[in-house]
Amino acid sequence: MVKMKDSGIEWIGEIPEMWEKVKFNAIYNNRNTKVSDRDYEPLSVTKKGIVPQLDTAAKTNDNDNRKLVRSGDFVINSRSDRRGSCGISSLDGSVSLINTVLEPRNSQIEPLYFDFLFHTVQFADEFYKWGHGIVDDLWTTNWNDMKNITLIFPPKLEQQQIANFLNRKTTEIDGLIGKISAEIENLKQYQSSVITQAVTKGLDPNVQMKDSGIKILGSIPNTWKVGCIKYVAEIFGRIGFRGYTNEDLVGEREGAISLSPGNLSNGRLYIDKCTYLSWEKYYESPEIMINKHDIILVKTGSSFGKVAWVDDINYQMTLNPQLVVLKNIKINEKFLFYALETPLFMMQAEEAVVGGTIPTMSQTSISNFKIVLPSETEQYQIVNYLDQKVAQIQKVIKSKQQQIDQLAEYKNSLIFEYVTGKKQVPQMEGRN
Repeated sequence: MVKMKDSGIEWIGEIPEMWEKVKFNAIYNNRNTKVSDRDYEPLSVTKKGIVPQLDTAAKTNDNDNRKLVRSGDFVINSRSDRRGSCGISSLDGSVSLINTVLEPRNSQIEPLYFDFLFHTVQFADEFYKWGHGIVDDLWTTNWNDMKNITLIFPPKLEQQQIANFLNRKTTEIDGLIGKISAEIENLKQYQSSVITQAVTKGLDPNVQMKDSGIKILGSIPNTWKVGCIKYVAEIFGRIGFRGYTNEDLVGEREGAISLSPGNLSNGRLYIDKCTYLSWEKYYESPEIMINKHDIILVKTGSSFGKVAWVDDINYQMTLNPQLVVLKNIKINEKFLFYALETPLFMMQAEEAVVGGTIPTMSQTSISNFKIVLPSETEQYQIVNYLDQKVAQIQKVIKSKQQQIDQLAEYKNSLIFEYVTGKKQVPQMEGRN
């Protein structure tokens, strides 16, 4: 057994007696060289490491105002809302200024060991504590903050043994997570096909069909009609937050929640991080008050096309400018929601995109989107059928997501136990 001692570092706890402590700036230098992404490939800093710039990454025209990254550098996003986004770069390139680029300066470090240490939840929490900011989303930990964080420093041989062991184990865990994630994606695709079939072809496989007149839709049941959204619902949105000041932002229970695209997932609303607007500003726009059985739609940004049906509501909410709300719906509200979850809607949305690199569709274009209209009785039958089928599929997806969450929790626990020396890799146990 390895003799342990108190590290004196709250988030680390006990470590092997022979391990040392070190300040961040004793093992890494801050690389702060400004470059252009015309000369150095733009990179993205993600939770899975450093990769070529993602298509979904926010882009600016400030191409020359970036930081140089060399292969072997460790890069970490300094913003708290990107917690856990970091990694060793295998590429030369450039990253946005919000990232901190660290060049190894000590020959006695094994970079992969510290990569594992910096990916733990415990380090992410400690990193956050050293930051500064006004609100959580803008909380930043820069080099002047992080250079004084105290880290543990095992002998290099032990760093290498731990890194190699964890690399094997986490690869196995990631493989399991990837397999389950693929199963979830297949279930989501199956759910989409079930919804599409029901809302565009109906529930009777023997019904007589006719040409819908819409190429991407094909045939529909003979008694069904084709209409536009504007004939069955009213669409409301907010044109920015012009005229708002910091005084219009208030605390919880002092105003209305500003609903963002990030609060919409799998057709439901999840109230997580919120901005609250004063009641005075809120009631200036009563048409964008969110009510039960409204439908919320993302019209711009990375969540473009995401839709949610307001099953119930416990908060008084207003809209982010990226959203629109469908109100005063004249058909079965849930049927319209399901219709907006089909590829027919997304194809029309993609054809209606305006603007530059950020996909956007106008309220006018949304109002002209085509939908199929069964009889009122068939709408209710389809909704009842889909509610049951979707509930069954979502139950399986939830179970598989719980498996992923458990594996992710086990992975973090495994990494933390070994990088802090509370557990020793088999070779080290045999040696001792």
